[in-house]
Amino acid sequence: MATAFRRIASSPRCLTIAKKSSTKQPSIQRSGFASASPSWSSGEDDTTSSLTKLFNPTDDHIALREMVRAFTEREVEPQALEYNRSESFNIPLFRKFGSDNGGMGILGLTVPEEFGGTGLQDATAVSIVHEELSYSDPALCLSYLAHSILMANNLAVNGNKEQLAHFLPGLCDGSKIGGMCMSEPNAGTDVLGMRTNAVYNSARKGYVLNGTKMWITNGTLTGEETGDLFLVYARTGSEKRTDITQFIVERGMEGFSVGQKINDKLGMRASPTAELVFDNVFLPSANVVGDVNGATLCMMRNLEIERVALAAMAVGIARRALDEMIAYASNRPAFGKPNLYGFGQIQKHITESYAEYMAGKCYLYGVANGLDLSTYGNGLDADGVKLYCAPMAKNVADRAIQVMGGYGYVGEYTVERLWRDAKLLEIGGGTNESHHKNMARDLLRLDGNKLE
Repeated sequence: MATAFRRIASSPRCLTIAKKSSTKQPSIQRSGFASASPSWSSGEDDTTSSLTKLFNPTDDHIALREMVRAFTEREVEPQALEYNRSESFNIPLFRKFGSDNGGMGILGLTVPEEFGGTGLQDATAVSIVHEELSYSDPALCLSYLAHSILMANNLAVNGNKEQLAHFLPGLCDGSKIGGMCMSEPNAGTDVLGMRTNAVYNSARKGYVLNGTKMWITNGTLTGEETGDLFLVYARTGSEKRTDITQFIVERGMEGFSVGQKINDKLGMRASPTAELVFDNVFLPSANVVGDVNGATLCMMRNLEIERVALAAMAVGIARRALDEMIAYASNRPAFGKPNLYGFGQIQKHITESYAEYMAGKCYLYGVANGLDLSTYGNGLDADGVKLYCAPMAKNVADRAIQVMGGYGYVGEYTVERLWRDAKLLEIGGGTNESHHKNMARDLLRLDGNKLE
């Protein structure tokens, strides 16, 4: 494992969020990190708890969770509200996720150590990081996902040794910030309907790329210039809808520009989103990732881990919303009672939220623990866990707003932001409707075999 990961000391397992409020309300003890997770807050021995073994199968996973949780409490939580309000990307903080200058070393979480990565090539590690970061700032976590999974992991799995040696160290140390370009203005869920194309030029021994990509996370870092590095899917043949190839595109290439920065989003406001334009961008053949016309398999394989990571974000959102509503209900006096917690209506919101959160978390780590990042064909449960967890997170955040009343409706009390952020998880990385279609197809392919 990379030195940056080893260097972070283990943290206390119950950390307190200090909230400064300008809105008058009853004195409420803010909940500690992860109080809704029994494997981290109960008196059970963490080494023997069955839930701990599910959520943290190895000592490396425990150390990773502790490190990211401590960093999130110390660095991510204090800035989340400000950057979401201003719709700006905290680039200096993001670079601290890298391995340079004593950073966490998680930007190349699944990248082999020989290319500067952490070497945790498993979906459980991916889930832990995305859950923990999303507890405080889902938007920042979304940019992390685009960089570490859609770009770095994708390249590590599908690129050749020369590409890995040239591009991955910068992605891992944080000097380069990247993403992936798949969706288009008229091709979202129908990804194979993309029109961006790359035509081979034999005289120049490379490809000429033309088209437009939409909704690209990390597409711009400043609002004017593009991000540093992207994997771009483009059509390279006309015989089949699957004649798609993956290319590496770098900032500064002639003809590569920002069409527009997407502002005024419902949620994920601290994660930059852009339209990117490719106008006769020349790409040498060395920038082809994998086989020509063979990127559909790369796309489907990476979508599986992306969906697991998005489900983990949903679990992190739900855990935070649940913690907030428990803390509020436990300390808010009402109707002559010391708190709201004894009222059945409030208990219903809390207990249903907890049951749904735990069901989602168990599904998540059950899938993640068995997922091989180098394989393809795990779509049924990659779709399924996201299909369950995304609306679960939105519903838990919605209940938190209801429990907290007016305080839940304003930004400084976190849960309204979580509710807005959670909505994207029902759209990005595959809509709920696409998951329905994919899962129905895969279940039919069981061909009479009964579910286990």
